[in-house]
Amino acid sequence: MISKSQIKYITSLHTKKQRLLENCFVAEGIKTVIEILNEQPSIIKDLFCTGDFYETNKKLISSKNINTIRVNSKELSQISQLATPNEVLVVCGNLPTKNIATDLTKNFSFYLDDIRDPGNLGTIIRICSWFGIKDLFCSEETVELYNPKCIQACMGAFLRVNVHYIGLKELIAGEKIKHVFATELKGKNIYTQTLKSGLILIGNEANGIRKETHQLANESLTIPSAVGNTESLNAAIATSIIASEFFRRSL
Repeated sequence: MISKSQIKYITSLHTKKQRLLENCFVAEGIKTVIEILNEQPSIIKDLFCTGDFYETNKKLISSKNINTIRVNSKELSQISQLATPNEVLVVCGNLPTKNIATDLTKNFSFYLDDIRDPGNLGTIIRICSWFGIKDLFCSEETVELYNPKCIQACMGAFLRVNVHYIGLKELIAGEKIKHVFATELKGKNIYTQTLKSGLILIGNEANGIRKETHQLANESLTIPSAVGNTESLNAAIATSIIASEFFRRSL
C-alpha cells in the first residue's frame, strides 16, 4: 500500500524544479523498468508495482534488493503521468556523471541546439543507442533528460547513452573537433559528400540552428527532398537519416 506522503513526493517529481532539487526522476512502464533493473539497479530508490508485475519479475527484483511497494491499479494511477498507467513505476536517483568517452576526431556524434520537445530528445537518444553512439551533446537550453516524456520515449536507451549539457564552443575547444556540420536546407547533399568524423548540429524544431551556434560550424549538410516542397523534417527523423548515412560510410 502506498502512503499519502509517498504520493505527494512522487507527484512532486513530475515538475522539473523538484527533480532538480531532489536529483531524482520517475520512470514508468515494463520495458523501461526492466532495463533499469538489469543495467542500473543501484539508481532505483523505490519500486511501485502491481501484484502481476511482482509475481512475473519476483526473482529479478529480489536479486537486486530493491525496496518494493505493491500497489493496485487505482493507487498506481495516482502517481502515474500516463493516460493509461502501466504495471510499474520507479523513483530513481540521477545517473552518475560520466566523462566524454567518444573521440570525435575518429567518430561522429550529435549536438542538439535548443531542442524543446522531450519526445524528440528521447527518440534521438534511442537512435544514438541503435547506432552505437556513446555520447550525445546538448545545449543548456535543450529540454531536460529527466523529463518524464523524454524518459518514456527513450525506452531505456538513456542508460546506454551519456547525455552531456555543454556549450558548443567549450565542447569544440575541449575535444579539438575539426569537423562541425550544420544541418540546413541549403547545405551540401549528404549522399554525395565525403563524410568524416565530427559533430553534427541539429537545430530547434521551429527555428533551426541558432545563429551563434551556426557560426561555429565549418561544413554544412542537407538531406535532399525528392519533391522540394516540404518545409523541413522532424528533428528526430533527420537525426535518424543522418546517423544511418554516417554509420553506413563507416562500415
